[in-house]
Amino acid sequence: MIRGETSLSYPSAGSHTPVEAKKIPDNMTTRHQRSIPARVLFLTVLLFARAGALQASEPIDRPNVLFILCDDLRPDALGCYGSQHVRTPHIDALARTGVRFANAFCTTSLCSPSRASILTGLYAHRHGVRDNFTELPAALPHWPGRLRESQYATAYVGKWHMGENNDAPRPGFDWFVTHKGQGKYFDTEWNVNGDRHETARGYYTHEVTDYGLDWLRQRKPGQPWALCIGQKAPHSFYTPEPRYSNVFSRVRVPYPESAFQLEGKPDWVKQRLDTWHGIYGPLFEWRKNFPDRRPEAVQDFENMVHAYWGTVLSVDDSVGRLVAFLKETGQYENTLILFMGDNGLLQGEHGMVDKRTMHEPSIRIPLVARGPGLPRGKVVRRQVLTLDTAPSVLDLCGAPALSNIQGRSWKKLVNEGDRLWRKAWFYEYNYEKQFPYTPNVRGIRTERWKYTRYPHGDGSPDHHRPELYDLRKDPGELRNLAKNPRYASRLRELENQIATMLAAEGLTPGKDNMPLDLGIKTELPDQNIR
Repeated sequence: MIRGETSLSYPSAGSHTPVEAKKIPDNMTTRHQRSIPARVLFLTVLLFARAGALQASEPIDRPNVLFILCDDLRPDALGCYGSQHVRTPHIDALARTGVRFANAFCTTSLCSPSRASILTGLYAHRHGVRDNFTELPAALPHWPGRLRESQYATAYVGKWHMGENNDAPRPGFDWFVTHKGQGKYFDTEWNVNGDRHETARGYYTHEVTDYGLDWLRQRKPGQPWALCIGQKAPHSFYTPEPRYSNVFSRVRVPYPESAFQLEGKPDWVKQRLDTWHGIYGPLFEWRKNFPDRRPEAVQDFENMVHAYWGTVLSVDDSVGRLVAFLKETGQYENTLILFMGDNGLLQGEHGMVDKRTMHEPSIRIPLVARGPGLPRGKVVRRQVLTLDTAPSVLDLCGAPALSNIQGRSWKKLVNEGDRLWRKAWFYEYNYEKQFPYTPNVRGIRTERWKYTRYPHGDGSPDHHRPELYDLRKDPGELRNLAKNPRYASRLRELENQIATMLAAEGLTPGKDNMPLDLGIKTELPDQNIR
């Protein structure tokens, strides 16, 4: 055991009854199916005779990869991260037998930019996906594509969400099943590998699992595979399946205390309270009359949180079905399983809902990894980022690394520790005119301190008060120290540190392009992009 890591035990996982999967045509094949001719048996014998000379980093049997990505999933909505109400035995079992990252973060808390970072190992300013409407550049290398180049069969099923109105197959995958935009919890229309469109009459979480299992059943022995499953859940508008719609009806959910402790916060935080992203606003249509500051209106907030939790239960069922299949087919121990969220979510903290900001609930993500090359039952407390997913997967699979990326493989960190691991990182978010409820954000987070500023976008002085928090003493970010003279030297130190980090990326004040901050607006976003 190394510094900053602890062993962890969990209660035994429960079990769930799998849902019968739909059938697909027998002629669905991967582009890389291979057989071994008899004439190469002699060479095969020679290969095995020399196997003892191979290094541990060059295994004969490369691991499969099952990558499960959830949308807007808070860590504290999982049992293994301490939820008091949401039971997730299948996800907890992965944590119990693998690695749980206690301090995993996104570098832009927004679906499309974060998904692009997970795939490419790059910050948003490098991969170019700065909002939820931009395509991931087709020529940009990503880890599934690199595995495909390394003779893996690859598939993506579920929410892609980089290119709002495009459901066509993307490069780097042998099989690609997705939909336009956010998808719907019921009756989503799917584009099945560009061959056909179909509307599956069922609940999204189970349908995407069915598509994934269908593809896995077609795999032939001898070729490693990588399956990416993009869940919609628990993204708004939160709609649990019927059996989970009332599970939490007896659990009281008040507004967080931080919603009423806004003294010293920037004015934009208070201006956001009545908006689409504020606790007195429509709450993703769970509140019909708004703004509503009456104490009894907290019932709308409670109903919203209950529904959010309900969608997570179905995700856990999905994980259980996938793991059960791997065990039944003898592939479980040779499959690297990564379960994570794309970004965090504010649920009333500081009076806000949604994400985008650099406050802790917005940037924290769950990340659990289990499989070959990883220790069992370990909790890693160093800061890891969405950027680190791509290099880590490729490292664990023994595949060639992506060049010139910003993420780092955490394989060494989790196995033996890494004295050179990052101690600080920067955050970026650009103001969106389609969702005008969050300013431009640039910030830095160290292991103890967080400093956030809100550039206006035209090079003029910032129009909003910055935020400075001692996360060790104030993990809830209740006391903004930015204007406290006792911390002036610390503020200057962090200002200089983030300026140096941004400059290293070419993001000097004149080159860090961002839109003009037009202020917090009260109008609702367009119905088609919510």
